[in-house]
Amino acid sequence: MTATLGRLSDQSAVRTRQLDDLTLTYVVDGSMAMNKEEFLASIPASYWADHPDAVTADGRVAMSCGGLLVQRGDHHVLIDAGYGPARETTPWAEINCGAMLETLAALGHTPADIDVLALTHLHVDHTGWAFITNPGQPPQQTFPNASYLVSAEELAPHEHGINPPGSSPLEQIEPLEKICTTFADAEEVAPGIVTVVTPGHSAGHTSYVVTSARGRRVVAFGDAFHIPAQLTNPGWNSAPDVDTERVLIARARITAELEQPDTIGFGFHFGDQAFGRITRDDARMPTWTPVPAAAVMPTPRPFG
Repeated sequence: MTATLGRLSDQSAVRTRQLDDLTLTYVVDGSMAMNKEEFLASIPASYWADHPDAVTADGRVAMSCGGLLVQRGDHHVLIDAGYGPARETTPWAEINCGAMLETLAALGHTPADIDVLALTHLHVDHTGWAFITNPGQPPQQTFPNASYLVSAEELAPHEHGINPPGSSPLEQIEPLEKICTTFADAEEVAPGIVTVVTPGHSAGHTSYVVTSARGRRVVAFGDAFHIPAQLTNPGWNSAPDVDTERVLIARARITAELEQPDTIGFGFHFGDQAFGRITRDDARMPTWTPVPAAAVMPTPRPFG
């Protein structure tokens, strides 16, 4: 397979990258086209005018949903679970998702192969396939053999009746609460996978640092950043951010992690440039530089 670069203005293909003993694959669930004036209202119009490559032909921001599959030998960790079946338009976005299990099957895996489901946070576009609900039956684990992991801080608001936007307490949060294992910051939750809990986007948003046998790392940073421009301009918020002051602290910490030696990042929503690393531009500002990854399948559930 030849490693190639996609475009920021496209929804992601299913891409894979080898990192020593690790195989990292973006198991794409589908596509989102974001209304930048609603979802990214803090970003000035001049930025979009100066960066036409950052938007689609109709002026929206291309994003994808899915999970990062981390394979180490026979052990399979899935970080996040996509949006789930959805074909709808909201004030924020047009959404066409629900392909994750088809994508997983095309990659040669079944839900039973997953040993750990590690959630970055509880927004619906990251938890959609955690459970399957059939009429008249309680929700069932989509990944029947997996341990379900989420930070204690992320789950805590539910105890006070506060649920993440777009989530279904009956179909997602309450079933998760019954079976999940919670963790704190800086815990190893699977072999070579350590948590970085940084509240801000949500109550206990978590990134995961995955380290290979030779010490090379990938940081799966969830929604700490929605678009690459937020690395350079960390004060540009996203509409779902619950605490903008703590978002700044979170972004500074994740940026520091990304600048460690032999480290790349993984951004779920970074168009078709999910894998990349931080470099510094002429003004010494952090910049996302995409790195090649092999496209093993075209974009699932594209628009058009």
